[in-house]
Amino acid sequence: MSDVERGSGPGAIEPGSSVHGEDWYGLDLSGAILERVELVEVDLTEVTATGATFDECTFRGVRFNASAWRDSAFTGCTFSRANLFDASFEGCKLVGSRFDDCRFDLLRAERGDWSFVMLHRAALDGVHLEGLRMREADLVGARLSGATVIGVDLSGAELADVDLRGAVLRGSDLSALDPRTARLAGAVVDPAQAVVLAESLGLVVTP
Repeated sequence: MSDVERGSGPGAIEPGSSVHGEDWYGLDLSGAILERVELVEVDLTEVTATGATFDECTFRGVRFNASAWRDSAFTGCTFSRANLFDASFEGCKLVGSRFDDCRFDLLRAERGDWSFVMLHRAALDGVHLEGLRMREADLVGARLSGATVIGVDLSGAELADVDLRGAVLRGSDLSALDPRTARLAGAVVDPAQAVVLAESLGLVVTP
């Protein structure tokens, strides 16, 4: 039984409400449903959740440190000055969410849909992204140096001035990447990606 079902945590929060300074450390928020709720300086450290739903919520100064989210949805949400240190998202949906001045150290996200996410100039150095759909995501000026970006669908993404130095990019869709505007020194790509990048520079690749 989750903490939501036991009556603690966010189970009874009405849509459109604001929550300030709550301590939800280590709660099980599986099945929680929040709609248009603003969370300010709430502690979600080491929270676990499966099947939680947050729709058009705002997380302002919220701590997600070492939290683990599985098959959960954060659709159309805004994350402002949130700390996502060592947070993990598995099979989660973050379509249309926006991140502003957040910390992402050791973030891990796998097999989810992050399409249309706004990560403009985000500091994503060293994060682990695998098997994600990030179609038309805004990564303009984002820093992903040393990141692992494996099997990520970046088709249609905005990637101008992105920093991918030393990143592992194998299996990701780089069709939207202009290598003339990106920093790519030391990035690891597979042969198919190398062809895509060469052709985007106007080179003719022959067998």
